[in-house]
Amino acid sequence: MSDQPISLTPPPEGYADWLADLKSRIHTAQQRATLVVNRELVLLYWQIGQDILARQSAQGWGAKVIERLAHDLRTAFPEMKGFSRANLMYMRAFAQAWPDAEIVQQAVGQLPWGHNLVLLSRLKDPQQRLAYAQSAIKNGWSRNVLNIHIETRLLERSGTAVTNFDVRLPRPQSDLAQESLKDPYRLDFLGLGKEAGEREIENALVKHVTEFLLELGAGFAFVGRQVLLDVGGDEFFIDLLFYHLKLRCYVVIELKAGKFKPEHLGQLGFYLTAVDRQVKSEHDNQTIGLLLCKSKNKVVAEYALGDKTQPMGIAEYKLLESLPAELQTGLPSIEQLERELAGSDTFTEEKDS
Repeated sequence: MSDQPISLTPPPEGYADWLADLKSRIHTAQQRATLVVNRELVLLYWQIGQDILARQSAQGWGAKVIERLAHDLRTAFPEMKGFSRANLMYMRAFAQAWPDAEIVQQAVGQLPWGHNLVLLSRLKDPQQRLAYAQSAIKNGWSRNVLNIHIETRLLERSGTAVTNFDVRLPRPQSDLAQESLKDPYRLDFLGLGKEAGEREIENALVKHVTEFLLELGAGFAFVGRQVLLDVGGDEFFIDLLFYHLKLRCYVVIELKAGKFKPEHLGQLGFYLTAVDRQVKSEHDNQTIGLLLCKSKNKVVAEYALGDKTQPMGIAEYKLLESLPAELQTGLPSIEQLERELAGSDTFTEEKDS
């Protein structure tokens, strides 16, 4: 039976709001259902991995039992994906990496299996794995974004910039501001040589602003470059101006292609004052500044910030840097895994994660 044609008469008063509310509730229910299914699947994979570990340990079963198990499970459940030998090996490694069932249920179980494979293949340290898992859940990172953040050591760099936030900003704003800055900033995506100048870097950052926002982290919104400030009839230009949605304040970023010098903070402080007086509204918090330089002496930077009354941070940027050796593991990478699983054994949730 076909649906009746929709009446063209206007809907009753309040219908639009009710429809929007229903759509929101349905969408939320769909998301919850997906999370439940994913959590059950990850828990199942962990339980299978635990069984393999226990039986191999207690009964001395060799690696060949996994190959036989893969064949038998695929025969018994032809409609289910993910029972290849390679994936069973990852279930075993997953269970070995997370012996605590509570962590699986409450933390990594909230992530798709593909995310967990990235964590497993990229990170050796359990605390690092858990920290990246929690950040991925909190920020809704896709698998590719998670992979990028691990490769660029996002969490290891976060909160490490030299700042005076602890004495110039109230808590908890000071803590959030400190965590929002990192050191160094990885700008590998610019495709520039190590000797690039300030304007060249600035132009490239604007051209690749999406990648730069990803590197800056959650909460940053791009406002403009070479932002004009008219002070007493004289014109001044801010290199880059951002707004931080969580801190609810403007963030002035100044670029210096050389080594940090204390006098750089005088110019940055002038810009902060101008933005506070001319740009920010009464609802915005105090503007903060970030000086990005090619290199710095940490002690000199700390001394230079000591007498500054405005909230500022100093961090280095790196244009070219290879992947740290400690990120290499004995496990195959996620790309290698995908190649091995390509074909009939590819599990659908991996592709959708």
